[in-house]
Amino acid sequence: MNVRVYNPRIVLFDMMLVLLRVLRAAGYGFLAGLLLGPSPARAADWSAAETQLASRIAAATGPGAVALEVVNRSSLERMEFEQISRGLRAQLAAAGLQFVGADQAAATVRITISEDLKNYVWVAEVRQGSNDASVVMASTPRTGVLSRGNGPSSVLIHKAPLWTQVQRILDVAVIDGNPTHLAVLDGDRVALYRLQGTRWQPEQFLAIAHTRPWPRDLRGRLVLRKDHLFDAYLPGVFCRSTGNAPLALNCSESDDPWQLGSEPASLGAFFTPMRNYFTGALTPGVGKQTAVPAFYSAAALPREKYTLWLFATVDGQFHLLDGVTDQIEKPAWGSDLAGVRNPCGAGWNVLATGAGSGAGDTVQAFDFPDREPVAVSEPVEFSGPITALWTETNGNTAVAVSRNAQGDYEAFRLSFNCGQ
Repeated sequence: MNVRVYNPRIVLFDMMLVLLRVLRAAGYGFLAGLLLGPSPARAADWSAAETQLASRIAAATGPGAVALEVVNRSSLERMEFEQISRGLRAQLAAAGLQFVGADQAAATVRITISEDLKNYVWVAEVRQGSNDASVVMASTPRTGVLSRGNGPSSVLIHKAPLWTQVQRILDVAVIDGNPTHLAVLDGDRVALYRLQGTRWQPEQFLAIAHTRPWPRDLRGRLVLRKDHLFDAYLPGVFCRSTGNAPLALNCSESDDPWQLGSEPASLGAFFTPMRNYFTGALTPGVGKQTAVPAFYSAAALPREKYTLWLFATVDGQFHLLDGVTDQIEKPAWGSDLAGVRNPCGAGWNVLATGAGSGAGDTVQAFDFPDREPVAVSEPVEFSGPITALWTETNGNTAVAVSRNAQGDYEAFRLSFNCGQ
């Protein structure tokens, strides 16, 4: 086996907003406008949408006692969301609805404030007794410039080489411990190496048993576990390791879903055994959304009250799911995505491959402050095409595999360094 081993390398804007608020409080709105331009979080008139949605809810429930919940899954700031909530309650009360606890209610109403690129979309789910839920909606245009709060810090992507070999690398996992270990997954085995000094030394090779031939474009995934060392997912095959050395690997035919993402956002998706993509069926789903078009990869962006999921679908589009809405984007990306926690105070970012058709490839970090991708790093370059991009189990890093000009497969760990 031709193997080469790498040594591992293991607040001016806020002041302006304060000044704006002070000037407004003093009645100098015109002067504030001259100094600062349009307010990024200007007051909006939501009354038309509030009246429209409230009338539709009242038509579905009739007058009476309801349990009401209003949820924000948009980019609106807390004060504007609270303004909308108060307006909706006032309109519903005027329509004859009385707000009580769930145990006293004749109906339950859950309103979700969401958005797409052009509109705010307000969705109300109405349940009465054992009847199926009914859904009513209202929308209002997104006008003006919304506040994004503190924008994401610029980051640098650090690319640390881990391993290279002739056989196709499907995934690798760094196992912290004393000593540190490296697991390398290919189509024949999981190879375990231990860190000795500055080099990876072979320790154990675990064969992958399978009866059916692999698809031509083989893919696989390693996920570290707490009660045993790892799970390995391959098309139509699931392998589970034991927990203690020397390890054993138990493999069986399986159509169980593969784990996507990492804590606090993980999701199951079913892989097509003889192809190289996921069917689109999700478990348990993103909120109540349990399916998307067939996709190659997915990335999670955990937010305070929900998780935004991105799917790179086989038709070249990108679907954004928040549990209520399915928004379609068409950025100039490749088909591999991974969600990684950003240590620079910006939550989570998406790592996306480039859409170029040249000999090399790139990976770049993006944020989604208003459901539209914003680059937060410069692209990091690879000498060949990316063949795999997976979020590592800890969520802080990702593994990228590329094939270089010599035909060898190289695995790298990608992490964020905060920019200056």
